Amino acid sequence: MALHHSSGNWRLGLGLSSVAVFLWGILPVGLAVTLQALDVYTIVWFRFIFAFVVLGIYLATKRQLPPIIKLRTIPGWLIAIAILGLAFNYLFFLQGLQQTSPSNAEVIIQLAVVLMGLGGLAIFKERYRLPQWIGLGVLILGFSLFFHEQIQVLVNASQDYLIGSGIIVLGAITWAAYSLAQKQLLQKLSSFQIMWLIYGSCALLFSPFAKPQLLLSLDTLHLGTLLFCAFNTLIAYGAFAESLEHWEASKVSAVLALAPILTILAMELVTWLVPNLVPPEHITQLGIVGAVLVVAGSVSIALGKQS
Repeated sequence: MALHHSSGNWRLGLGLSSVAVFLWGILPVGLAVTLQALDVYTIVWFRFIFAFVVLGIYLATKRQLPPIIKLRTIPGWLIAIAILGLAFNYLFFLQGLQQTSPSNAEVIIQLAVVLMGLGGLAIFKERYRLPQWIGLGVLILGFSLFFHEQIQVLVNASQDYLIGSGIIVLGAITWAAYSLAQKQLLQKLSSFQIMWLIYGSCALLFSPFAKPQLLLSLDTLHLGTLLFCAFNTLIAYGAFAESLEHWEASKVSAVLALAPILTILAMELVTWLVPNLVPPEHITQLGIVGAVLVVAGSVSIALGKQS
């Protein structure tokens, strides 16, 4: 089977992946608040069904719904990997978030973008130059410093905290599988068509476990955060999927590695504006140094050209 090749428009790929990383960086805070009022399955189901309906309306008005004749040419195993990968990622991430914290969850889920980058090198034959390998080393060092306190927390954590962290690792693995399948599917369909099919299939998978009646009892705050999470799903994954059309998976993954920093900043802002909404998290000077290294390493990888 022929492999997908990016268009080479790296500026567009960088812009789209930057939109995705910003939205995913602030997403854990919104999810943490929403989990105060809804169960995991209902939140996941609503995010998928909302995105499926809204994106479906958009594609219908543009007359771009995927034709059945094209769907028949897609290998079943490939679309299955994409659907199940994203479905389990949503489920595992929320379950892990419920037992840990937004910052810790976002730290661990970064394993996903590392696996995605390595998959781009191994499967799609992408290449790093020496400065990019150095950038990867700087990025890993930055993460080690930035999340030093979180690592210490994991060592001394309760059993629930450790179990939640393990569940998020599973979510990272399933997301990496989804993202690589998504890139290959771009040979057959547009990014929006692929996401529409995935959203609908995932909503169907979670329908038996969701409790839609709970949505009627939400107060203004939790309804607002739920809608934010739903719009986040639609826009962030649309931007991410389209970025893979124009840029290498390994470089997109480098930009996505910035998400934990945005999560920490979002947590600081929220705890300052609304002190009792979520538990506060603190960053040391060592963490700030790590953040600078993470940014430097990510930029080095993302902007370096292929040899």
